[in-house]
Amino acid sequence: MITENLSKEVEVRLKDFFIDIIDPKDMAKSIRQVNYALSLCSMRGCETLESELSNIDDNFYWLNRLAEILDPYLDAE
Repeated sequence: MITENLSKEVEVRLKDFFIDIIDPKDMAKSIRQVNYALSLCSMRGCETLESELSNIDDNFYWLNRLAEILDPYLDAE
């Protein structure tokens, strides 16, 4: 894994994200829930996915928000 220093802009966006938008513990929970559902789906088949759809739906949003903070490309500025 390549480790680079974050730009000041990314640092500010991350701080804003975790201060104003979502608690870091909630974000970690979201990531873990998605990882859990995807792991079970890949190991057991996708019947597990059906029971986790609401978590995946919610957490998909938050993971995309985090991705946009880290590397925005969906912003139409």
